Amino acid sequence: MLFASKQKPSWIIAFLGNPGAKYARTRHNAGFMAADELERELHVKINKIKYHALIATCTVGDETVLVMKPQTYMNLSGEAIGEAARFYKIDPAHIIVVSDEMHIPAGKLRIRQKGSAGGHNGLKSVIAHLGTEEFPRIRIGVGEPGPVRDGDEVIDWVIGSVPQTDMEQIRQAARRAAEAAVCYIRDGADTAMNRYNG
Repeated sequence: MLFASKQKPSWIIAFLGNPGAKYARTRHNAGFMAADELERELHVKINKIKYHALIATCTVGDETVLVMKPQTYMNLSGEAIGEAARFYKIDPAHIIVVSDEMHIPAGKLRIRQKGSAGGHNGLKSVIAHLGTEEFPRIRIGVGEPGPVRDGDEVIDWVIGSVPQTDMEQIRQAARRAAEAAVCYIRDGADTAMNRYNG
């Protein structure tokens, strides 16, 4: 369970996406959808502006957690996360990044304790600003467009309109991603991966 907290955070959960109504129902905003699920299900309001992000501070188990929705647009997400991490001196191993992932089927989750950006520009930015790939991430599958001929097709896929069937799968996965982030902090990485991967 999450509760409001005024203690210094020891963890960050950062949900990646693009601000604005134009992007709200796009595949690239699966991370923001997970943040919305966290708000609805656990009565958290991610609405304070700090570190170029919308934030809230909560308690998960015995840990104080800074929840973030960077407002820098996806490709600069690391600016907000890096600034908050430096201010609170939070180790990258305690920074959970939740994002979309095109190379995972729609509706599936993949939790890893570290790894490359895998071509995801938001994760590239986070890696650049944290100076390491060794931070946990929860990737929400949004599916692939099929054979891709150029970068424009990828952009159209991730920020274009989404059929209702796919959107429902992504929203369900976003709900599980929010639960998985809490589980990761409260119960540990192994439990979260065993419970939510796949």
